[in-house]
Amino acid sequence: MLLIAVTPHDPVDNEWHKVEALLQSGWHRVHLRHPDSTLADMRRIIESIDQKYHNRIVLHGHFDLINDFNLGGLHLNHRCPSAPSLYQGPLSRSCHSIQELHDAEGLEYVTLSPIFDSISKQGYRSAFNHEDLTKLSHASVPLIALGGI
Repeated sequence: MLLIAVTPHDPVDNEWHKVEALLQSGWHRVHLRHPDSTLADMRRIIESIDQKYHNRIVLHGHFDLINDFNLGGLHLNHRCPSAPSLYQGPLSRSCHSIQELHDAEGLEYVTLSPIFDSISKQGYRSAFNHEDLTKLSHASVPLIALGGI
């Protein structure tokens, strides 16, 4: 089982410490989201985290930072749908439909959401029925279920 933590929309106090604690306790990856943060803010967060954990951090944006740190990969999404042209490291992607999964060949894994109605995003309702999810057991790329879990 792949254990992945995803940070909230906005940074939290002492986030670096929480990221390190997750990685120390056996989590495989921590995804840094923070879509509204500046490049400088994201740089400060990463610099605060011990370098020995950098290769387990995945960025959801601010992809330019991949050149400055030995990070664990990039996560593609609607805001950042493609990796920088010369990037050849690990990639994952957010998917919100079965159709999007068909474009996921070659990715390390994908997140699929919302599986259930979201707890943290008001009004973000499940997009899949039981039949849809049953068909995904033969997906060509590992799936990480998100949303209301």
